[in-house]
This record gives sequence, C-alpha cells and structure tokens, in this order.
Amino acid sequence: MDNRIKKYAEVLLKYSLDIKKGEKLLIDGDVVTLPLIKESYRLAVELGALPQVMINSEELKEILLKGGSEEQIKYLPVSIKKAFETIDASLSFFGGSNTRMLSNVNPEKLKLSAQGFSEIVRIFFERSAKKELKWCCTMFPNQANAQEANMSISEYEDFVYGAGYIDRKDPIAKWKEIEKKQEGICNILNGKKRLRIVSKDTDLKMSIEGRKWVNCCGKANFPDGEVFTGPVEDSVEGHIRFSFPGIYEGREIEDIQLTFKKGRVIKAVAAKGEELLEQLLETDKGARYVGEIAAGTNYNIQKFTRHMLFDEKIGGTVHLAIGRSIPESLGKNQSAIHWDMLCDMKKGGEIYADGEMVYKDGQFLI
Repeated sequence: MDNRIKKYAEVLLKYSLDIKKGEKLLIDGDVVTLPLIKESYRLAVELGALPQVMINSEELKEILLKGGSEEQIKYLPVSIKKAFETIDASLSFFGGSNTRMLSNVNPEKLKLSAQGFSEIVRIFFERSAKKELKWCCTMFPNQANAQEANMSISEYEDFVYGAGYIDRKDPIAKWKEIEKKQEGICNILNGKKRLRIVSKDTDLKMSIEGRKWVNCCGKANFPDGEVFTGPVEDSVEGHIRFSFPGIYEGREIEDIQLTFKKGRVIKAVAAKGEELLEQLLETDKGARYVGEIAAGTNYNIQKFTRHMLFDEKIGGTVHLAIGRSIPESLGKNQSAIHWDMLCDMKKGGEIYADGEMVYKDGQFLI
C-alpha cells in the first residue's frame, strides 16, 4: 500500500475532522475509494470513534436515473435521513470508475435527483452551521479522475497528495500556517460592504454587508485553499464570463456567461451544454441566485483537472456558485443545488472592496 494513504487518513481524521472518542462518524465513497475508506475506518477505531461505512456505486445511480420513475428518483430512504440527523462527523470520498457515467442522462432526471436529495442538503448545512456536524470531502486518486485531468495515475497521485501537502514531513503544520495567513485576509474583508470583480468580459458588483468571510484551510474540503462569503441575495449586478468549463455530474458546459439583475440570473448562454445550464437554473427559485463568491488561494494547484474540489482552489482564480448559500457565511439563499463556476484572474483580474483594490493578477494585496 502507498504509505501516503495512511498519512492522508491521519490528516483527515486528526486535523480536518479532529475525531474524538465516542463520536459517530459516517464514511462514504465509491467502491474504488476502498483503500482510503479502510485506512480511515482503521484509524477511527483506534481513536475510539463509532464509525459506519456507506459504499456507493456510480453504476447503480445510472440504473436509477435512466430507468426510474419520478417517484423512485426523488425517493429518500429514511435510514439515510436518520444518519445525517444523528452523526457527529461525515467523511466523503470522491472518485469513481467513469466520470462520464451520467453523460447521456436526461437533464430533467438530474434535476429530479437534486430535488430528491434536497432534504439531506438542508439537514447537512443546518447542522453544520450550528456546529452539530463536522464534515470533510476529499478525493482518492483514481484512474477515472486521472484521465479527466490528462494525467497518468502516478502523476495524479502526486498531484492529489501534493495539493494537500501530504508529501510534506508535517502536513498539519503547513495547514495551520495557511489557516493563520487566510484568517488575516478574512478579518480585513469582514469589515467591507461592497465588492467588485473585474476580469475579461467580467464586471460584477455586489453587497457583502453583514456577511462573513470564511477561512477554508483544510477543515472541510481537503485539499483546501480559499476564502468565501455569501453575497446579499438581491444585490448582484453585472456580468461574468467563466474561463473554464462548468462541470456537473461529469458533464461539461463550456464558455458560460451569466448576466445578473437584482441578484437574479436574467441571461445565461454557453457555447456547449446550454440546455443543461438552463435546466440547472430552473431547479428551483434559488438556483438563479448567487450562494457563494470566493477566491482560490492554493498555489500548489495550477492545473484545471475537471473536478471542482481542486479547480475552485486554484491560486489566482475566483469562483461563483449559483444556488444554496453556505450558512456559515450568513448567506440566506435556499436551493437544492450549489454549483461552482471558475474564472481566471491571473492576467488583469482585479477585486475592489469598498472601492479599494485588494486583489490584482491573482494575488491578494492585503
């Protein structure tokens, strides 16, 4: 076994989740993530936690979405709901056998699936905001995602572990250093009221008054590296063009351009996948509003890999999520979806807070 897998599990359970004796931990992932599931389970037992495992399969999801009725697709098992109402911590692993498994599924079926899972999303974020539920999502290096990133499996392993500083002698010390630096950025931005983002074909203004900037330093997503907030819902005005494809359930939407008025998307175009884009925006009332605005700060990630766990953290980018706000940011938008899209800021990108430039060419100036 790659010794980095054991080290990875230690960082996730001892730093990201800080698992304590007696805590109920749910570990879930596709069958291909089993090596990391096993090491995490082993360590959870050593720490005195109460772990349970939920192993998923992309093939089963494909069967349901292609052959199931609306009732079946939206069905939420009581056992899953009960689990998320009672666990103390959730550890989820990304990674599967085929990232394009759902490429030919009707977009309407994807929308139904999101609606059916919306109750879990609500419980998850509400309990997280109340500090009742700790959570972390991460990637287990696998062939499918390596192909998406145009890497061999060994190259992708090096990329994943490098992005999380697992290759360092003491990765936890490095994440504590990042936490301190980003806390300084958040402290300054928390005193601001207006935000403006300028880049190629982009000029977006919004109010951030009364909202909180969140320091993402490996405690939830891993690897991490971003600061984000939830803008005032009806304040977003202007337009934005996303530099990279938007990825949803393995499907690409290319060259997305959104126009906002009074917080709402009033125009959405894409060079490819525009039908899916429109379906996502029609998921529910909140899907046309912004739930998150953020800046990526992980400069160990410089390559677009077609997985937002890494891509939204790329140092020198900003990302915007339509749909549900993260309650920790004090955002109020409600939706069954939370979908991030990415804009490169390294060449001419600027961010202004209360009229003062705080970010230029991919770097914070504060």
